[in-house]
Formats: sequence, C-alpha cells, structure tokens
Amino acid sequence: MTANPTAPPPVDSEPPDAEKKEPAGSSIAFTATLVLLVGLALFGRRIFAGWFTDEGIRTWATMFVGVTVQAIPFLVLGVLLSAALTAFIPPSFFARALPKRPALAVPVASASGVVLPGCECASVPVSAALMNRGVTPAAAIAFLLSAPAINPVVLASTAVAFPGQPKVVAARAVTSLGVSMILGWLFLATGRGASWLRMPKNRHAEGTGKFDVFRSAMLHDFLHAGGFLVIGAAAAATLNVVVPRSWLDHVAGNLLLSVVILGLLAVLLAICSEADAFVAASLTQFSLTAKLAFMVVGPVVDVKLIALQTGTFGPRFAARFAPATFVVAILASLLVGWWLL
Repeated sequence: MTANPTAPPPVDSEPPDAEKKEPAGSSIAFTATLVLLVGLALFGRRIFAGWFTDEGIRTWATMFVGVTVQAIPFLVLGVLLSAALTAFIPPSFFARALPKRPALAVPVASASGVVLPGCECASVPVSAALMNRGVTPAAAIAFLLSAPAINPVVLASTAVAFPGQPKVVAARAVTSLGVSMILGWLFLATGRGASWLRMPKNRHAEGTGKFDVFRSAMLHDFLHAGGFLVIGAAAAATLNVVVPRSWLDHVAGNLLLSVVILGLLAVLLAICSEADAFVAASLTQFSLTAKLAFMVVGPVVDVKLIALQTGTFGPRFAARFAPATFVVAILASLLVGWWLL
C-alpha cells in the first residue's frame, strides 16, 4: 500500500500574521525553558537545600537535580540533530534509498534509525512526509519507531546512565530494533489497504527556508522535551522518596508486574528518549529487565505520541497501533532481558 505523492497540498488558511507571531512566542518560551534547565543544573541543589530541611525532601531534590543535569546535554544534542534531519534531509531521499519491496524496506527503514536520529516529536511528521513521497506505510512506521529509539545519541546517553554495563546498551538497541521491524511487518501483513489508516496530507510549505524549518523544529522539540524531562525527573524522584519501599520491593520482586508497571510509567511520563535512561537508572529498586522495558516502551508509545498519531493518521489508527506497540515492546523486553540481562 502506497500513498499518492501527486495529491496537492491543502491551502493553509491561517493568516500570515499568525505565522509571524508564533516564532517570537516560541523563542521566549525556548529561552525561559533553557534558563530554567540551566539554572537547575547550576544552582538547583543549593536552592533546594536552602528551602528544605527534611531529609526525604533533600533526597528528592538531589535526585531530581541529578537526573536533570545528566540528561540536559543529550537532550540538547538530540534536539539539534533531529531538527537538522527534519530541515536538511528531504523525504524524497528515503523514497529513493529504500528497497521497492515493502518486506525488505521495513528492516532497512528500521536500521536507518541508527544513523538518522530523530526525537519522538519529529518522528510522526517525518513518517507522514515519507508516506506522502511514496514510501510504503509499513516502512514509514518502522522508521517512526526506530529513529527515536536506537540513534547514537540515545545509545550514548544509555551508556552514560549505566556505566560499566554495555549489555544494557546492547539490550536496548536489539529490543528497539526488533520492535520496530516486528510492527512494520505486522502492519504489512494486516494493514494493507486498511481503512483505519488515514493517509496524512502534505502540508509542506514550498516557500519555507531550510534554516527556518530547522529553527522551528528545534524550538518545538526542545520545549516539549524539556518540559517532559522536568516532569519525568520529578516523578522518578517522587517515586523513590514517597512510595513506601516495601511496596516498591514487592512490585520489583515480581518480574512481569514490574515490567508492566514501568512500561505504563513510560507511557504516562512521555520522557524524551535522549533522557529516559537517566530516569530509568534512578529507579534502583527495579531489575535491569524492568528498566529495559521503561526505555523501550517510552520512545515508541506514550501519551504525546498517541496524540500526535491520532491527529496525523486518525483515531482509528492510534486505537489499534498504540496497544499493539505496547504489547510487542513489553514482550520483546522480557525476551531480550532474559537473554542478555
């Protein structure tokens, strides 16, 4: 099943003035978010230590700041590379590079995520653009899942978050690559001609300069990723401090339950893939397999991705794709965790 690349793009009815005002507001929000994150990195521990005297809250503040500080460099690097991919590599490149046979295009598209990084926020519009250029939807979906999960920035951040444990990096790469290929082939087998996939409309603005596209993508991705990083770091710190240790030990002691719980937590927190390894590493009560599930599930299905997929491919697609992705990611994490961890 292929998209019709000759379909004319819809006319953008939004007034030009609205488009001109958006970058200014985005720039202010970008600057504010950057200042907040840098401020937390430089002065967070000192500020929180002055405000709070309770030992539990001090522990919370230390963990929150530590996770944020470690993740910021990889978050920024990932956003920059993802924006560069969106702006400077045209979707037609993928249409030419991928094999014509859909069954072969799926693993090639999955493997391309290793060298063509993209964050979750960018993966959905990029995959939509691929479909508009004639790439089979199965291959576009495989790239959508692999690009934010196995790119070099994500693997490097995982290595830093789990020092001296290369098996965790290998397990994440193998599991995420396998999930993207399985779901691509699954869609190829069951979704060919499916009416529940709404083919995305081409909304590319021909007159938009590449630098403007780069700047807009960078601002958008950083604002989303930075906000979710703060939420994720706060949630991880709260989980470690507030939840009774006996309850955590009980959940962590049950492999299947702990894997499912951390998988659901990844869906709800929606942390950027460049930063989620640091949050996973902070969940010290849980096994490496459960942490692997957290890192595998997050980049392929979370609340923001479900919303993006609903708006781009339609609610009927998201209602089928999100649960299938979660189940495959959980099962793959259990299998690879048993094998490598």
